[in-house]
Amino acid sequence: MYAVIKSGGKQHRVSIGETLKVELLKAEVGATLNIEEVLMVVNGSDVKIGQPVVVGASVVAEVVSHGRGKKVRIVKHKRRKHYHKEQGHRQWYTELKINAING
Repeated sequence: MYAVIKSGGKQHRVSIGETLKVELLKAEVGATLNIEEVLMVVNGSDVKIGQPVVVGASVVAEVVSHGRGKKVRIVKHKRRKHYHKEQGHRQWYTELKINAING
């Protein structure tokens, strides 16, 4: 059984027991979240697709940790013009553990 959820403007395919990193959520470590934006639920051959969300479906997740991802290097360079600029960015994330899929 798996589901497709929407979080932080992205879609994630999740199954029970899985951990995933999503955009930073305002929740304490150890808190339980009930994600209502479920786009699709698949249970064997039974497929429910929402328009845009599946009515009555939810995913229960636990907040494991917060952190920052690897540094992404941004380099701008113009040849023969003595222009070279480097920047870096580390995105904040929340790590979730999926406990249940209710569909």
